[in-house]
Amino acid sequence: MVFLVQKYGGTSVGSTERIKQVARRVANFQAQGHALVVVVSAMSGETNRLISLAREIQAEPDARELDTILSTGEQVSIALLAMALHTLGVKAKSYTGSQAGITTDSAHNKARILKIDEKYIRADLAAGYVVIVAGFQGRDDAGNITTLGRGGSDTTAVALAAALKADECQIYTDVDGIYTTDPRVVANARRLKTITFEEMLEMASLGSKVLQIRSVEFAGKYQVKLRVLSSFEEHGEGTLITFEENKQMEQPIISGIAFNRDESKITIVGVPDHPGIAYQILGPVADANIDVDMIIQNVGHDGTTDFSFTVNRNEYSKTMSILKEQILPHIGARDVIGGNQIAKVSVIGVGMRSYAGVASNMFRVLAEEGINIQMIATSEIKISVVVDEKYMELAVRILHKAFDLDQEK
Repeated sequence: MVFLVQKYGGTSVGSTERIKQVARRVANFQAQGHALVVVVSAMSGETNRLISLAREIQAEPDARELDTILSTGEQVSIALLAMALHTLGVKAKSYTGSQAGITTDSAHNKARILKIDEKYIRADLAAGYVVIVAGFQGRDDAGNITTLGRGGSDTTAVALAAALKADECQIYTDVDGIYTTDPRVVANARRLKTITFEEMLEMASLGSKVLQIRSVEFAGKYQVKLRVLSSFEEHGEGTLITFEENKQMEQPIISGIAFNRDESKITIVGVPDHPGIAYQILGPVADANIDVDMIIQNVGHDGTTDFSFTVNRNEYSKTMSILKEQILPHIGARDVIGGNQIAKVSVIGVGMRSYAGVASNMFRVLAEEGINIQMIATSEIKISVVVDEKYMELAVRILHKAFDLDQEK
C-alpha cells in the first residue's frame, strides 16, 4: 500500500462535472489499495467572487472577517467531493482546516502553519476512509479562522504529507508539470522531468505560479517527495521535485526562466548615510507585514545615499503611505519616488555553480535588444534583473533561446 496526499486546484474542481472526474480518479487510486488524503481548493473563480462581495460591503475588508468569508469556498468543494465519492461507493469524510487540526499563527490572510494534530485523520484512514481536507485554511490558538494566502492549498497538502509521513505528495493542477518557462510566453518551452528543490524554490519565489513558495519550503525542510501533475491527464508522469542534483556530466547550466509582473519599485532619495538607516526604513515596512524583495543602496556621497527596494504591486500604495507618513519625516530624507510598471526576470539553475560567465551572457543578450536593467540581484543559483514591464516577455524569449532551453538535453 502507498500512502498519498493529493491536492486538486480550483480548475480541477471548477464544476460539478470536474469534481465527479476527480472523484473517479481518487476512487481508482483507492481501488489499487492506496491510502489517500485529498486536499482541495475552492472552485475556480470562487475566491475572487467572495473577495468582490466583501469589498461591496467594505472597501478594505476587515482581515478577520475576510478570512471567515474566504474559508467557505473550500468548504463547498470538500463537501461536494465527499458526496461524489459516496455515489461511487467510497467511504469519504470531509474536514475543514480547523477540523483537520491545522493550527496557524494569527496573521489573517497570510497565516503560517504552526502545527497539525492529525489524530482524527489517522483514525479515519485506519477505518478505510478517504479523508478530504479543505486547503488554504486553519485556525489560530484563539479559535479564529485563518487563511494561508493565495496558493495556500499547496502548503496545506505538503504540510499534511509531512505530518502524516506520506509516501508522496501529488499536486494536480491545470498544467502537466514544471516547464523551462511559461509556455504562454515561449511556445517551445519544455516540461522538465525533474528539478531540484533549490531550483523550484527559486522559481516559486521569482514568479512561477505552479507552486506556492511556502509549499516548496515545507517539502524541502521535511523531505516530502513532491510531484506536479495534470488533473486532465490519466497517465502523465509530471515533474518530480528532487532532493539531489542531477550528477550527469551534461548538467544544463540553466534549468528555467522565471518572471514576475507583480512588482513595484520604490526609491528613497537623499537618505542620511549612517549605520542603522536600513533598519529605520525597512523595520516599519516589515511591521506592516509587507515583504520586501530586491534591495539596493547606492554609494554614499555628501553624507547621503539613495535606497531602493521592490515590493509586491498590490502593496505599493500601502508601502508608499508608510514611507511618506512615518519614515520620511523621521529619517530626514529628501523624497520618496516609485513606480509599478516594472517586472522581474530571472535565470535559474544549479549548474550555474560550476560555470563562469552566466551573468555576463545574460547582460549581453539583454543589451543587444536594448533592454535596460534597473536592478540586479544574485544568489548561487539565480540571477534576477528588474526591467520595464513592456520588455518582460521579450527578455524571457531571448534568454530562453540564449541558454538553449528550447533544446532537449
